[in-house]
Amino acid sequence: MLRLLRFALALFRRRADPAERQGPQQQGLPQGEPQLKTVQGVVTSFCGDYGVIDESIYFSCDVVTGNEPLKVGQRVTAVVEEDKTLYGLRAIKVDIVPYDAGPLDAGTKLLVGCVTSISEDTVYISDDIYFSLDIISEDFVPYEGDWLDVQYSSEPGISNIKAISAKPTRWACAEEVCITSIRGRNGVIDNNIFFTLDSVKLPHGYQPQLFDTVSVVMVESTHFCYVWRAVSIIPAQKSSPGSQDDGGLGWPERKCHSQSI
Repeated sequence: MLRLLRFALALFRRRADPAERQGPQQQGLPQGEPQLKTVQGVVTSFCGDYGVIDESIYFSCDVVTGNEPLKVGQRVTAVVEEDKTLYGLRAIKVDIVPYDAGPLDAGTKLLVGCVTSISEDTVYISDDIYFSLDIISEDFVPYEGDWLDVQYSSEPGISNIKAISAKPTRWACAEEVCITSIRGRNGVIDNNIFFTLDSVKLPHGYQPQLFDTVSVVMVESTHFCYVWRAVSIIPAQKSSPGSQDDGGLGWPERKCHSQSI
């Protein structure tokens, strides 16, 4: 919230400063195009007319294209530039990622969707879009709120789709982070990674405790104000330095670096 207020104040000052409205030559600065890059991320904070993407890229509502209102957890594509006033990144254009991301190859498409419910062996993206757990990446068990990339095919004249495979849209890992909250069977790590004992991989005999230092594997998932869900938690003293279990996601073992998500 404080970062959003800082962004709004800095933007107001810039618009109010006549020097900011002068051209490059008037300010004695060299001419040249700003360095822009396009990124894809998730809206992690939203307040009034301002928001934040991936906790690091600020934007205002007037740069959002289309008529669909943005909300926390929404996937977006943003054109980003460095903002010297904010000492950070600012989006000059924000596009909402469509529910259907379009064709991959002939007859195959990619759908980006959020799990709304799971019933027995069936995963529901919506009332009309569902598929069997059998097509999920090996050993990964999705949970309500998880974002998945679903590869599917459809035949002309048939409304139902045939899901071919599904996997987490994004995953990440972090080492030596602290469990900051536990309530019942749910908890939070590092103040921003949600976990539930109903769906997390733990070493045999380990029970997460408040203030434990742990290493985690997480997937993109929407739970209240959190956009990550831990799928694997290992006490720091039991994890080998620099590596991490993949939490059953089916990927080869890889190096992980301590990070703040």
